[in-house]
Amino acid sequence: MDHLKQERISSPGRTKELLREFGLHAKKSLGQNFLTDSNILDKMMAAAAFDAGKGALEIGPGLGALTERLAQAAKTVVTVEIDRRLYPVLQKTIAPYQNVHIVLGDFLKLDLHELWRTYFREDDKVNVVANLPYYITTPVIMKLLEAKLPWEHIVVMIQKEVAERLSAGPGSKQYGSLSIAVQYYCRTEIVANVPRTVFIPEPNVDSAVVKLTLRDRPPVHVENEDHFFAVVRSCFFQRRKTIANNLLGSPFIAKKDVSRQSVESVLRKADIDPSRRGETLSIEEFARLSNTMFKEI
Repeated sequence: MDHLKQERISSPGRTKELLREFGLHAKKSLGQNFLTDSNILDKMMAAAAFDAGKGALEIGPGLGALTERLAQAAKTVVTVEIDRRLYPVLQKTIAPYQNVHIVLGDFLKLDLHELWRTYFREDDKVNVVANLPYYITTPVIMKLLEAKLPWEHIVVMIQKEVAERLSAGPGSKQYGSLSIAVQYYCRTEIVANVPRTVFIPEPNVDSAVVKLTLRDRPPVHVENEDHFFAVVRSCFFQRRKTIANNLLGSPFIAKKDVSRQSVESVLRKADIDPSRRGETLSIEEFARLSNTMFKEI
């Protein structure tokens, strides 16, 4: 096929050429940095493990460097772009591929179930693969997970610091409520570190590619998921405070008008020392605490 012989969109020369041709510059307000390293795209595609029958969802295609690779590997590609200036660029760069659907809009406002019904079949296997703008990384990932659609893998390039938080374990500085939320839904793996020098323009921080593999079931049983996540957030309300003090000071507990004695009693029933800090608790301990509180308070 002729389009496979053309220079990759991700090459530095082609990226600069497209920006000049369409009179574009990266928008800082949208966190735009265009990747110019095909080796990183190779690693992302390998992590996603596509076969001919799988679909792909991309968020923020930019000039189409990753979209091009997805179009060559997946059965159906849906790519969501908020910046309407990039639509004519994508129309040109993705023109050889009939399996790509460009959706213009804000991903965080989209109905993902409606998007799935429109572009994918009920029994499709779909991977999310994206180079995410740093400023929306966490809400995008949580929206994908909380939608509870049958994604197979989520492979995203994000700020390195956030990637480390997603995979962090108890006792580390990176470990927090985001770590627990993501690990509740997924197995996490950092696939590659990405230097800031492979982007146009160059961002202020390094990036990493992280692979999230959706679990068949969570690693712990919780009586109520909303309650579990509220307890976790409360325990990290202020990192330097003890679990007991964080729970007492959190809006979640304040609504219930619970005494310190009651909170410490529940912690002890869950076999957790009230003087511990949130970053020392494993996901199993958080589940035990949440389930005890759900019944007792």
